Amino acid sequence: MVAAVAGASAARADDAGTAAAPPSSIWEQSSLFGDLGGVRPALARVGISVGLQETSEGLGNVTGGTRRAIDYEGVTEMSVGLETEAAFGWHGGTFNVSALQIHGRNLSTDALGVLDLASGIEAERATRLWELWYQQSLFGGIADVKIGAQSLDQEFMVSQYAGLFVNGMFGWPALPSYDLYGGGPAYPLASPGVRLRLHPTQAVTLLAGAFADNPSGAGFFANAQRLDPSGTNFSLAGGVLWIAELQYARGGGPDEHAALPGTYRVGLWYDSGAFPSREYDTQGIPLASPASSGVRQMRQGNASAYAVIDQTVWKPEPASPRGLGLFARAFGAPNDRNLIDLAANAGLVMRAPLAGRDNDSVGIGLGYTQVGAAVSAHDRQVALFGNNPAYPVRGAETYAELTYQVQLTPWWQLQPDFQYVFNPGAGVPNPRNPGKRLGDEAILGLRTVVAF
Repeated sequence: MVAAVAGASAARADDAGTAAAPPSSIWEQSSLFGDLGGVRPALARVGISVGLQETSEGLGNVTGGTRRAIDYEGVTEMSVGLETEAAFGWHGGTFNVSALQIHGRNLSTDALGVLDLASGIEAERATRLWELWYQQSLFGGIADVKIGAQSLDQEFMVSQYAGLFVNGMFGWPALPSYDLYGGGPAYPLASPGVRLRLHPTQAVTLLAGAFADNPSGAGFFANAQRLDPSGTNFSLAGGVLWIAELQYARGGGPDEHAALPGTYRVGLWYDSGAFPSREYDTQGIPLASPASSGVRQMRQGNASAYAVIDQTVWKPEPASPRGLGLFARAFGAPNDRNLIDLAANAGLVMRAPLAGRDNDSVGIGLGYTQVGAAVSAHDRQVALFGNNPAYPVRGAETYAELTYQVQLTPWWQLQPDFQYVFNPGAGVPNPRNPGKRLGDEAILGLRTVVAF
């Protein structure tokens, strides 16, 4: 989510820089600090770009959850890029390093008990390195390769329209968040690896990569962020995470007869590491049984397939900023070793919804996250062996979001937000009242993003 917002801001800044006259006031420039008295243009002449952005928000649940609470959280993203051609004449190369300063508290942890995190910036408080990589263009731009510590949510499984939303699962999805070691190499984590991108035609793009599958190098249930708070572990322990994604883009352009733009993605990943059973110990005894050793059976390998659709479904005319787009994403994985075996979300986004508000967006989204069959079986075994027929069996969690993003200036966004979660935690008991499940949750929020 952080990167999606940053990318949108950068695109607007680029457009403004190439198509418009120099800004006449602070309210028209692309960043709050402008060109820093000529420092930014001077750096750009030698290939250096510097980014600084703050995302802050307040979220509170007014119904459901474990308790009523209002939390503030924020993340400051800092990045430095170097274009090698401008710097020292090497064509097609780019260095990138980025860091995060994460502050505040997480409402999902404090008061919600949800599977689907209420915010895409929720993370452990820390000042940490994020990405560190080098990218080289090849064959006249037909291909490029990226090597270094990378966060997969910057390129893989991404939806253009879903990036508007605050709920974290519209960004990096629930399925890899729970089924990969440490949540996978995604915000605020990264893993060493290699990514190849090919453009065999203008419409077709192929992404493929191999990455270390365990960002912290610790066990599956360990807190990867706490074990590597600086982001400098660069662990190569564990298996290899292989991922590939095929993208097809269609439509667009100024011709009024051209098809409306859309992008379609299909992908899969395979992790060669070992994954703990959700139901049995090493002797094949149910983990809930008093006879169990409690040491989980390990299963070799894990995999997932997914699909993403972004499609503009209406525009009054090709050049109009106004338009209605839809997105849909679906993810599946084996149900014998994963907490989540099915996740999906979809929604509608309207750009320029009001006259005179060309850079605003409003969206409504829905999501569904289902626990694996082995997880539900384990819950039934807990009820059986504990002689507690009322013990809840987890099933699925559903969430909905309505949001409006206001572009106050080119460098400042404000975003009021409403979310509602049905069956939080897929039906977990309320720790304050174990005889009942967590109640459905209504969440109100306000996010602000400032590009400096």
